[in-house]
Amino acid sequence: MSGTATCVDIILAIILPPLGVFFKFGCQVEFWICVLLTLFGWIPGIIYAIYAITK
Repeated sequence: MSGTATCVDIILAIILPPLGVFFKFGCQVEFWICVLLTLFGWIPGIIYAIYAITK
């Protein structure tokens, strides 16, 4: 089941990066880093979100 959850999290990370990280970590520091990177640019937010979800 965790493989399916990770797949859904990655799809959410591509569509809206902070949302995917929020579902994985909640309002922890990873979420706020992702929000900041997404504000700087969509691609850095996606890259960080996928990294954070799969690490």
